[in-house]
Amino acid sequence: MVWSVDEKSGMQAKSRINPTKPAVPGKAVRREFEYKRHGTQVLFAALDVHDGGIAGWVTDSTKSENFVDFLGDLVRLTPKGFDLHCIADNLSAHKTGLVADFLVENPHVHIHYTPTHASWLNQVELFFSILERRLLRRGEFASTDELADRIIAFIKDYNRKAAPFRWTYDGRPLRAA
Repeated sequence: MVWSVDEKSGMQAKSRINPTKPAVPGKAVRREFEYKRHGTQVLFAALDVHDGGIAGWVTDSTKSENFVDFLGDLVRLTPKGFDLHCIADNLSAHKTGLVADFLVENPHVHIHYTPTHASWLNQVELFFSILERRLLRRGEFASTDELADRIIAFIKDYNRKAAPFRWTYDGRPLRAA
């Protein structure tokens, strides 16, 4: 089982001070620049490279304890008898003593690190791009709880149509297989 694992941090729960005015014939959406910031959240996400599905949960930090808890969730999602291979970047939280202890306790779990400054090779980054464009960029969230709920709902909806990404080398955009 291969999971592409990473965190998307700094997702802001913010709402506009003045309400956004919807588009009407002849006029674009009108959005004021002033907003109220309600806090940030972190998404721990893993992309199953075999079927394109996403496992994820939202928390408030990227600390190592959260990463280890997330790895535990991935172990529970992996069918018995399978080795679990996680592709991850070089974030310091991925290389702590807690992570090392977890790996000793779970010898069927293996973490493969992307080269330094090459986290873009990790396929879950493609999902983060989709999440950013479809939900976060123009989203308005009245609280961090609302942000977390909408992210989890987005993942559930995404998983209904998920497919593995098909890598191409001829300059055409990546698309689902």
